[in-house]
Amino acid sequence: MKKLYYSIGEVSEITGIEPHVLRYWESVFKDLSPKKNKGGNRVYKEQDIEVIVKLKKLIKEKKYSTKGAKQVLENETDDPTKAQDMPVNLKKDLREIRLFLNKMLEKL
Repeated sequence: MKKLYYSIGEVSEITGIEPHVLRYWESVFKDLSPKKNKGGNRVYKEQDIEVIVKLKKLIKEKKYSTKGAKQVLENETDDPTKAQDMPVNLKKDLREIRLFLNKMLEKL
């Protein structure tokens, strides 16, 4: 079942990134800025999870420094030929598929 918002624990489970690392990345990367609910708890949207998955790939798999990963994200944001031209419904479908596949990969 798809949700609008995810807790930090759920995001940690989905992405395999510890909550303290998520909080640190939030302080370093402007593209990662989850909102806080009335209780003061972080609530993540799918867009935030996408950023976390990108950061995980850059930092954990490709061994970028946080500074290097920050530059990569900034360059993607500055490039108008990226996924912004993609229809919204297609982006949504692809996000759902990516989340599903990431969950399945973690279970293997």
